[in-house]
Amino acid sequence: MESKKNENADPEMGKLIEPSKVAPSSESKAFAEKNSSSAGKAISSCCLYSFCSVSMVLVNKSLASSYNHLFIGGNLNFLLVVFQAIIAVIAVESCKKMKWVEYPSFDFATARQWAPVNIMFCAMLFTGMASLQHNSVPMVTIFKNITNIVVSIGDFYFFGTSVEMLVMISFGVMLGGAIFAAKNDMTVTSIGLFWMVTNCLATAGYILYMKFATKTVKLSKFGMVFYNNVLCTVFLLPVTLFNGEMKIFMSTAAIHTFDYAWKNTFAGFVGFFLNFASLNCVSHTGPTTYAIVGSLTKVPVAILGWFLFDSVITTQTWFFIAVSMCGGFLYSYAKISAGKKKSKSRSG
Repeated sequence: MESKKNENADPEMGKLIEPSKVAPSSESKAFAEKNSSSAGKAISSCCLYSFCSVSMVLVNKSLASSYNHLFIGGNLNFLLVVFQAIIAVIAVESCKKMKWVEYPSFDFATARQWAPVNIMFCAMLFTGMASLQHNSVPMVTIFKNITNIVVSIGDFYFFGTSVEMLVMISFGVMLGGAIFAAKNDMTVTSIGLFWMVTNCLATAGYILYMKFATKTVKLSKFGMVFYNNVLCTVFLLPVTLFNGEMKIFMSTAAIHTFDYAWKNTFAGFVGFFLNFASLNCVSHTGPTTYAIVGSLTKVPVAILGWFLFDSVITTQTWFFIAVSMCGGFLYSYAKISAGKKKSKSRSG
């Protein structure tokens, strides 16, 4: 009896191919082509996500450096996310009207399926801002690296993704670099620790559930972008009313300008592409790689911030950048080596 094809997939490396009755040479060639295509999609999705993530940080940094000094008694962190989500909805709906993309009209059942992603995203935003208020940036960076380890454990537990020894070593290298960079500023309070731990869990939950949602919710990537931003607006707009951000925006006449509106509109378009890039990256690679790429984007952000905004980079920061790059290269080498071994074992 002919054996069934194995439909199992490794989220980091792509589908595995079950041996069949095809001649070994033909099967090896087919697997090599499939593996090469999978690797190409993974690399391109990581590059796109990195570019969009760095661009988004720089655009928001430009907004903050230009306008934050005008706000009295607060900031517009959540309101900016709402503005950018609304622009992203307009962008994806315009693409649908132009017949460039296709996805179903809004459906409450689908919205309920996707809602946990946005709830965890909002929790990640809130706990992230709270942890920065009660802790130093170096301490938050340490916990961001711990979050990568938590994501990797969740990736293994929920999706069965294997974790190579070199991957764990790369985590250790990056975490060690963050600890060394923070050695002169490692004070922590109980409330600060609470917010860092909750942010760690919220971030890991967001990344892992996003992977689950991309596999189970029957939507195109652009449909996911649509629901992601619609629900983000629904959840965060009331927050801006309760925390006073809407009041600050309405009472600050200095930001009611074309320049501010144009920069927010541009940031919204960048956010639209970042949404797509994030979903694409976690779908083609996996939660662990997505988290690592997100951490490594801090390196170009720090360097570009130094050039564009005259940000100060201390000796400890340069050390952290160097160690993070080493950890990133080690992680990449580990995944490439694992891919080659898998390719040889399946074609051999």
